[in-house]
Amino acid sequence: MQLDLLNLLKRFCNCIFYFVRALLPVVLLSGCVKNCSPKQRESFQSSPEILIGHFASMTGGEASFGQSTDKGIRLAVDAQNVEGGIKGKKIVILTEDNQGKPEEAAAVVKKLITQDGVIALLGEVASTRSLAAAPTAQKYQIPMVSPSSTNPRVTQVGDYIFRVCFIDPFQGPVMARFASHFLKLKKVAILKDLKSDYSLGLADFFKSKFISLGGEIVSEQSFQTGDTDFKGQLTRIRAADPEAIFIPAYYTEVGLIARQVRQLGIKAILMGGDGWDSPKLYEIGKDAVEGAYFSNHYSSESPSEVTQKFIKDYMAKYKEEPDGLAASGYDAALILMDAMKRAKDLDPKEIQVQLAQTKSFVGATGTITINNERNASKEAFIVQVHQKTHKFITQLGAEN
Repeated sequence: MQLDLLNLLKRFCNCIFYFVRALLPVVLLSGCVKNCSPKQRESFQSSPEILIGHFASMTGGEASFGQSTDKGIRLAVDAQNVEGGIKGKKIVILTEDNQGKPEEAAAVVKKLITQDGVIALLGEVASTRSLAAAPTAQKYQIPMVSPSSTNPRVTQVGDYIFRVCFIDPFQGPVMARFASHFLKLKKVAILKDLKSDYSLGLADFFKSKFISLGGEIVSEQSFQTGDTDFKGQLTRIRAADPEAIFIPAYYTEVGLIARQVRQLGIKAILMGGDGWDSPKLYEIGKDAVEGAYFSNHYSSESPSEVTQKFIKDYMAKYKEEPDGLAASGYDAALILMDAMKRAKDLDPKEIQVQLAQTKSFVGATGTITINNERNASKEAFIVQVHQKTHKFITQLGAEN
């Protein structure tokens, strides 16, 4: 009797052992979806494909930004897949629409990491949305490469956050130098967006540099994203009689502002930053934006062979001319894939290490080196709005 009970107990224990052993991977995997490290996730989710997430404003007021960037990214990835992918694996881009909302950017990035299992992220264009999403990428230690977010705080979130564009502490002074040295301006007004980290930062950097060069900010006015009536601010600016108005904002508001500037009879030169770069700028602003100047990451008139090949390939694929956002998306994808090629394996940590070591990479937007702050050292293009095109004026780097 005792022997039978002992055998029965052994059988029961064996059943429990095999049951737990079979169930354990499932339990670990389900917990891993939310909390695991990249290495743990890779051990459970091995795949013949390389999953890269892209979060962007594919819809909403700034949809042009997201759509152009996505096209540039896919152009680069498709070309790499034709060559056999990376380490024998096909690259798949998973694009999530954040609708131009910071809270959505944070949500979709968490989804891309914890549910889809991406090993790297591309995005965002807007600094406010990058700032909303970057803490999640840093928490899960997934490399994030922004194509066009220029606010300096973006990469300060952590060592997994990179960008391939110049930053506002560079872009703002470049435009101030252009205004002072090239246009010989002495009096400038500023109209900035209080809801945009990009706008506020760029305004401050332009202002401090322009004043240091002997210029005067005769009026500083503000609005908020989504506003459509700017006549009150512009009337105050008109009273200050500036030679130019610096508008560090996105094309959606810039086009409307420009039209109201001219409706009020203001003759001042209009200037801005890379947020102006969209085919929609002229569509919204029409002749009011004619002759305006802005800093940009790219010019279609660049003689670079890489730039011209990018333009040719983009037009062949999409039947339209690329803008600077498309070029920046293209370069972001190229630099990320270059880091993956150099990495000993596809562990996110290895990719992060190689991203930080990117030096003198020749892309569609110029030659890019990732510095110690994970920002791109490069030059800025100054372009002038000429009907539906952006005419190259000059190229400026950091001061010696």
